[in-house]
Amino acid sequence: MLKIISANVNGIRSAYKKGFYEYIATSGADIVCVQELKAQEADLSQDMKQPHGMYGHWHCAEKRGYSGVAVYSKQKPDSVQYGIGIEEFDREGRFVRCDFGDLTVVSLYLPSGTSAPERQELKYRFLDAFYPMLAAMKAEGRDIAVCGDWNIAHQNIDLKNWKGNQKNSGFLPEEREWIGKVIAALGWTDIWRTLYPEVPGYTWWSNRGQAYAKDVGWRIDYQMVTLELAAKAVSAHVYKDEKFSDHAPLVVEYDYTV
Repeated sequence: MLKIISANVNGIRSAYKKGFYEYIATSGADIVCVQELKAQEADLSQDMKQPHGMYGHWHCAEKRGYSGVAVYSKQKPDSVQYGIGIEEFDREGRFVRCDFGDLTVVSLYLPSGTSAPERQELKYRFLDAFYPMLAAMKAEGRDIAVCGDWNIAHQNIDLKNWKGNQKNSGFLPEEREWIGKVIAALGWTDIWRTLYPEVPGYTWWSNRGQAYAKDVGWRIDYQMVTLELAAKAVSAHVYKDEKFSDHAPLVVEYDYTV
């Protein structure tokens, strides 16, 4: 069995203070994909670089206290790719790819457009650039899981207040259409929605009001996987027994041996 966890920690130092380090061990995960490290390499302790002796590979943003992604794995990867090869995005630390035999696991942090119109434009540029990359990865014929914070809720079921958010970043028609094409046209599988068609599966809650307590959430964290790997998905859950950040870890188990 292969267990892959994806978690936006909204600052790894903060998440570690809230028990994320201990969670990695008790979760039994084989691979953990982390987003929003919000740390430079010099800020990472040894436990943050290689938790519990796992292999760690990270891509930090140039800007301090911002973005950054990592992949932790029990098995040493055969190869690692940092960034997508486009400076505008790579300086923000948004992509790490690790290959293990026939398996590829990516930690992805797709830009958010909520803070300013120019950030929404950057998000659209990322979507335009990343779509052909998803097509190329799919064409490799490998077993691939692209895990992370995609910052898009695809369908009405994926957020509580869908009627009130149709003009907001993360649920704009263009964004929803894009992720729909990733699934329908490119043939990627949204594992959660495939396993649980009727379960919302929220993974993020605003810090405003009582969003978390009232479960007024969004499902914006995904494991998008190739068809062959999707067929081996056994179960998934959103881990809410502890709260490490404004996101909750998405845990998927696959009947798969690396």
